[in-house]
Amino acid sequence: MAANKILNFEPVALTTTLTTNIFNTALSSLAGPVGWTMTNPYALIKHVRVTNKTASAATVSLWKGASGANAAGSEWLWNGVSVPANSYIDWYGLARFDYTDYLVGGAGAATALTLVLEGEVGISG
Repeated sequence: MAANKILNFEPVALTTTLTTNIFNTALSSLAGPVGWTMTNPYALIKHVRVTNKTASAATVSLWKGASGANAAGSEWLWNGVSVPANSYIDWYGLARFDYTDYLVGGAGAATALTLVLEGEVGISG
């Protein structure tokens, strides 16, 4: 039986800083009970929604890679894609984010767009 738990990531307002760390699963401490070593979790992202709450279109860009980086070749989803005014865009799929992976990105207009992630969290083993 799978031990993964449902992940409902809290909504986050995207800023115009395209190097903003949005999501990462790394734990700040792996100290655990005596007798075994804890490991970092991973996330399986299955759904991403970006909602535009304004009366003007705004663009969204997301990268998967290093902390605070949006290097060429690490574009993950919606590189400069326009989200219509008062509307949303969805992505459905399956993407694994290990503790070394960061979801980085932002929007073309400050706080016009809100991002929500859904998926599962599991423990690497």
